[in-house]
Order: sequence, then structure tokens, then C-alpha cells
Amino acid sequence: MENAKKRVLVIEDEEPIARIIKDYLTVNQYEVEIAGDGRSGLDAIERLRPDFIVLDIMLPGDDGISLCRQIRERHSTPILILSARSGDTDKVLGLGFGADDYMTKPFSLSELLARIQAHLRRIDGMSVNLPQSDLLRFGPLSIDKKGYKATVDGRDVSLTAKEFELLAYLAEHPNQVFTKSQLLDAIWGFDAYGDENTITVYIRRLREKVENNPSSPAFIRTVWGVGYKFSQDEFGRG
Repeated sequence: MENAKKRVLVIEDEEPIARIIKDYLTVNQYEVEIAGDGRSGLDAIERLRPDFIVLDIMLPGDDGISLCRQIRERHSTPILILSARSGDTDKVLGLGFGADDYMTKPFSLSELLARIQAHLRRIDGMSVNLPQSDLLRFGPLSIDKKGYKATVDGRDVSLTAKEFELLAYLAEHPNQVFTKSQLLDAIWGFDAYGDENTITVYIRRLREKVENNPSSPAFIRTVWGVGYKFSQDEFGRG
């Protein structure tokens, strides 16, 4: 089946919750491993190289936010954070450290499955369906949709899956202005997600990674009162 070889790592210290997630995903043809704390989670990532990570925000020792940051320093694996806290501050903080998605406990197992499938489909679609020569070049910035990576002046830029998808989407529509809501729909696709601050966080992180001067961006520009656009005016398109 489509998902038979996909590996999911669940980093969750509440054993009943972790076991329920594992059983449900296993029935749906995923290979699942559980880690009960941050250290064993990091070890499992290096050993398993999972395709997706479900990460609880409240862990013994390093909390989930700190662990998310550590994972993101070395891996671009999609991360979905689970939390018993529903405040927007927690959500934006988690996404700001590199998480790709967020769900609040208690949660629906079917929705969790749907979100995992959606993230993995997007990655598979961009890496398999596009021709190898499908590159976007704008001056020093190159976006390789086949290889799912970006470079600036020939230097690889470390991007999460969602950061890459947002950058590629904007670059594929140069000079077109998008609202935050439109970008949420295009990249996340979840009607229930709905936190437009997520886009603000991701735009800031992208600028820090691909712009020579993030405070005066050449590529990802703000259109005040409307949203954002990718500008090719200065460099043109290669």
C-alpha cells in the first residue's frame, strides 16, 4: 500500500496516548515507534530516519519546543506538535521553532492521520511528480523543486518542509499578492487550522534564511494591508 514504508516517530511520555496513536497508525499501514523522552527521541531519529514526527510539547527533561529546535537544526522531517495548551502563544512559539503543524489535546485520531497523510503527499508530490529540470532561479536564489531544496549563492539553505513549500509557492507566482488566509489554504490546506500568525512566523523565518538583508527583503515583500508577494523585479527569472 501507499503508506507501507512510511515511518512515524511518536515522542510522547504519556504511554496510553502514545500506544493509541501507534495502534491507529499501524492499522493504517505506517511503521510506528514510540520514544518517551527527548533524549530517546533524538536517538530514534538518528537510527530510524522517520518520515514524520509527532511530538508532545510537555516532555520530561527538555520540553517539546526545545526538542523541536534541536531536531530542526539537523533534520527537515515534518513535525506535528501535540499540546494540552490551546493558546495562540504556544502555537506560534512552536511553529517559530520549526514545527510544521499543531494539534491540541484531546484530538481526533482520524484528523491526525489526515494531517500526516497531507504532509507526506505534498512532499511526495513535489519530489516525484515534477521534472528534474524544474528549477526556479532568481539572481542568487535557486529553488530546486525536484530536490526539495534551495540555495543562495550556491550555499544550501536549511528549510523545513513547510518553509520550502511556502517559498516555492510564492516563487511560482512572482509579483502576485497573496493574503495570509490564501497562503494558509494553499500550503496547509486545513480549514480548522486558521491561525494567520503562522504565516507571519514563516515569512520571518524565510527572510532570515534566504534574504541578504531580512529587514529590507529583495524577494519576499510585504504588501501592507494585504499580504505578501515574491518579487522578481530586481533579478528576473532564470
